[in-house]
Amino acid sequence: MKEYTMELCEVTRILPFIPINETMAFASFVVLGDTELVATCAPKLAEMIGPVDAILTAEAKGIALAYEVSKCLGLNEFIVARKSTKSYMKDVVSASVHSITTTGEQHLYLDGVDASKIKNKNICIIDDVISTGESLHALEVLAQNAGANVVKKAALLAEGNAANREDIVFLKKLPLFTKTDDGYKELK
Repeated sequence: MKEYTMELCEVTRILPFIPINETMAFASFVVLGDTELVATCAPKLAEMIGPVDAILTAEAKGIALAYEVSKCLGLNEFIVARKSTKSYMKDVVSASVHSITTTGEQHLYLDGVDASKIKNKNICIIDDVISTGESLHALEVLAQNAGANVVKKAALLAEGNAANREDIVFLKKLPLFTKTDDGYKELK
Protein backbone atom coordinates (compact mmCIF):
# COMPACT_ATOMS: atom_id res chain seq x y z
CA MET A 1 0.00 0.00 0.00
CA LYS A 2 1.38 3.39 -1.01
CA GLU A 3 -0.93 5.48 1.20
CA TYR A 4 -3.51 4.82 3.90
CA THR A 5 -7.22 5.51 3.45
CA MET A 6 -8.93 6.33 6.72
CA GLU A 7 -12.57 6.98 7.50
CA LEU A 8 -13.30 8.97 10.65
CA CYS A 9 -16.85 10.02 11.53
CA GLU A 10 -17.91 9.24 7.97
CA VAL A 11 -15.23 11.54 6.52
CA THR A 12 -12.57 9.89 4.35
CA ARG A 13 -8.96 11.06 4.21
CA ILE A 14 -5.93 9.73 2.31
CA LEU A 15 -2.85 9.77 4.54
CA PRO A 16 0.75 9.59 3.28
CA PHE A 17 3.26 7.34 5.02
CA ILE A 18 6.10 8.92 6.99
CA PRO A 19 9.00 6.59 7.87
CA ILE A 20 9.83 6.24 11.57
CA ASN A 21 12.89 4.12 10.81
CA GLU A 22 13.98 1.72 8.05
CA THR A 23 11.21 -0.81 8.75
CA MET A 24 8.28 1.17 10.18
CA ALA A 25 6.12 4.15 9.26
CA PHE A 26 3.10 6.06 10.47
CA ALA A 27 0.24 7.48 8.41
CA SER A 28 0.52 11.25 8.63
CA PHE A 29 -2.72 12.69 9.96
CA VAL A 30 -2.90 16.49 9.99
CA VAL A 31 -6.17 17.91 11.27
CA LEU A 32 -4.98 21.52 11.33
CA GLY A 33 -7.00 23.37 8.69
CA ASP A 34 -9.41 20.47 8.07
CA THR A 35 -12.65 22.28 8.91
CA GLU A 36 -14.90 19.46 7.69
CA LEU A 37 -13.23 16.78 9.78
CA VAL A 38 -12.97 18.93 12.92
CA ALA A 39 -16.61 20.06 12.71
CA THR A 40 -17.82 16.50 12.14
CA CYS A 41 -15.75 14.85 14.88
CA ALA A 42 -15.86 17.48 17.64
CA PRO A 43 -19.45 16.79 18.79
CA LYS A 44 -18.73 13.06 19.12
CA LEU A 45 -15.50 13.70 21.03
CA ALA A 46 -17.20 16.29 23.25
CA GLU A 47 -19.85 13.73 24.16
CA MET A 48 -17.12 11.28 25.20
CA ILE A 49 -15.38 13.97 27.27
CA GLY A 50 -18.43 15.15 29.17
CA PRO A 51 -18.52 18.12 31.53
CA VAL A 52 -15.20 19.88 32.23
CA ASP A 53 -14.25 23.39 33.28
CA ALA A 54 -11.65 23.92 30.55
CA ILE A 55 -9.87 22.44 27.54
CA LEU A 56 -6.06 22.52 27.25
CA THR A 57 -4.11 21.76 24.06
CA ALA A 58 -0.64 22.36 22.68
CA GLU A 59 -0.02 24.53 19.66
CA ALA A 60 -0.56 23.96 16.81
CA LYS A 61 -2.34 20.90 15.43
CA GLY A 62 -4.81 20.57 18.32
CA ILE A 63 -5.97 24.20 18.27
CA ALA A 64 -8.85 23.88 15.80
CA LEU A 65 -10.09 20.74 17.54
CA ALA A 66 -9.88 22.36 21.00
CA TYR A 67 -11.83 25.34 19.69
CA GLU A 68 -14.63 23.24 18.26
CA VAL A 69 -14.84 20.87 21.23
CA SER A 70 -14.98 23.90 23.55
CA LYS A 71 -17.93 25.22 21.57
CA CYS A 72 -19.69 21.86 21.77
CA LEU A 73 -19.18 21.79 25.54
CA GLY A 74 -20.52 25.34 25.96
CA LEU A 75 -17.18 26.73 27.14
CA ASN A 76 -16.29 30.35 26.44
CA GLU A 77 -12.59 29.72 25.84
CA PHE A 78 -9.84 27.12 25.74
CA ILE A 79 -6.18 27.26 26.75
CA VAL A 80 -3.23 26.79 24.38
CA ALA A 81 0.20 25.75 25.64
CA ARG A 82 2.85 27.53 23.59
CA LYS A 83 6.06 26.03 22.20
CA SER A 84 8.05 29.17 22.99
CA THR A 85 7.75 32.01 25.43
CA LYS A 86 6.48 35.36 24.25
CA SER A 87 7.27 38.81 25.62
CA TYR A 88 3.75 39.20 27.04
CA MET A 89 4.03 36.01 29.11
CA LYS A 90 4.57 36.45 32.86
CA ASP A 91 4.87 33.85 35.62
CA VAL A 92 5.38 31.15 32.98
CA VAL A 93 4.73 27.47 33.77
CA SER A 94 6.62 24.94 31.61
CA ALA A 95 7.09 21.23 30.81
CA SER A 96 9.28 19.24 28.36
CA VAL A 97 8.08 17.05 25.49
CA HIS A 98 9.52 14.63 22.92
CA SER A 99 7.08 13.15 20.42
CA ILE A 100 7.15 10.89 17.38
CA THR A 101 6.44 13.83 15.04
CA THR A 102 8.95 16.23 16.63
CA THR A 103 12.73 16.18 16.27
CA GLY A 104 14.48 16.55 19.61
CA GLU A 105 13.09 17.81 22.88
CA GLN A 106 10.61 20.66 22.93
CA HIS A 107 9.17 22.67 25.78
CA LEU A 108 5.59 23.72 26.42
CA TYR A 109 4.80 27.00 28.13
CA LEU A 110 1.71 28.41 29.76
CA ASP A 111 1.32 32.09 30.52
CA GLY A 112 0.56 32.83 34.17
CA VAL A 113 -2.80 34.36 33.21
CA ASP A 114 -3.82 31.14 31.47
CA ALA A 115 -2.43 29.05 34.33
CA SER A 116 -4.65 30.97 36.76
CA LYS A 117 -7.69 30.18 34.58
CA ILE A 118 -7.23 26.43 35.08
CA LYS A 119 -5.98 26.43 38.67
CA ASN A 120 -8.21 24.15 40.78
CA LYS A 121 -10.35 23.40 37.68
CA ASN A 122 -11.29 20.03 36.18
CA ILE A 123 -9.81 20.04 32.70
CA CYS A 124 -9.51 17.92 29.59
CA ILE A 125 -6.29 17.71 27.62
CA ILE A 126 -6.90 17.41 23.88
CA ASP A 127 -4.52 16.45 21.10
CA ASP A 128 -5.11 15.40 17.51
CA VAL A 129 -3.30 12.04 17.80
CA ILE A 130 -1.95 10.20 20.82
CA SER A 131 0.98 8.02 19.83
CA THR A 132 3.85 7.60 22.26
CA GLY A 133 1.98 9.67 24.83
CA GLU A 134 4.92 12.02 25.40
CA SER A 135 3.08 15.15 24.24
CA LEU A 136 0.07 14.19 26.33
CA HIS A 137 2.29 13.58 29.36
CA ALA A 138 3.97 16.98 28.96
CA LEU A 139 0.54 18.66 28.79
CA GLU A 140 -0.52 16.76 31.90
CA VAL A 141 2.60 17.85 33.78
CA LEU A 142 2.05 21.41 32.59
CA ALA A 143 -1.57 21.31 33.81
CA GLN A 144 -0.54 19.88 37.17
CA ASN A 145 2.19 22.53 37.51
CA ALA A 146 -0.56 25.12 36.97
CA GLY A 147 -2.67 23.52 39.70
CA ALA A 148 -5.28 21.97 37.40
CA ASN A 149 -6.98 18.62 37.86
CA VAL A 150 -6.79 16.58 34.64
CA VAL A 151 -10.01 14.56 34.53
CA LYS A 152 -9.98 13.58 30.83
CA LYS A 153 -7.40 13.05 28.10
CA ALA A 154 -8.80 12.96 24.57
CA ALA A 155 -7.78 12.74 20.92
CA LEU A 156 -9.31 12.03 17.57
CA LEU A 157 -6.95 9.10 17.03
CA ALA A 158 -4.87 6.74 19.15
CA GLU A 159 -1.91 5.44 17.18
CA GLY A 160 -0.42 1.98 17.60
CA ASN A 161 -0.26 0.76 21.21
CA ALA A 162 -1.80 3.99 22.50
CA ALA A 163 -5.16 2.49 21.53
CA ASN A 164 -4.70 0.02 24.41
CA ARG A 165 -4.53 2.78 27.01
CA GLU A 166 -7.44 2.93 29.43
CA ASP A 167 -6.79 6.53 30.55
CA ILE A 168 -7.72 8.20 27.24
CA VAL A 169 -10.80 8.65 25.07
CA PHE A 170 -10.49 8.67 21.28
CA LEU A 171 -12.60 8.12 18.20
CA LYS A 172 -10.51 5.63 16.26
CA LYS A 173 -7.30 3.61 16.29
CA LEU A 174 -4.67 4.59 13.73
CA PRO A 175 -2.38 1.63 13.04
CA LEU A 176 1.38 1.73 12.57
CA PHE A 177 2.84 0.20 9.42
CA THR A 178 5.74 -2.02 8.43
CA LYS A 179 7.70 -1.63 5.21
CA THR A 180 7.15 -4.15 2.39
CA ASP A 181 8.59 -4.47 -1.11
CA ASP A 182 5.63 -2.56 -2.59
CA GLY A 183 4.97 0.02 0.15
CA TYR A 184 3.62 -0.58 3.65
CA LYS A 185 1.24 -2.93 5.40
CA GLU A 186 -0.57 -2.56 8.69
CA LEU A 187 1.44 -3.74 11.67
CA LYS A 188 -0.56 -6.30 13.65
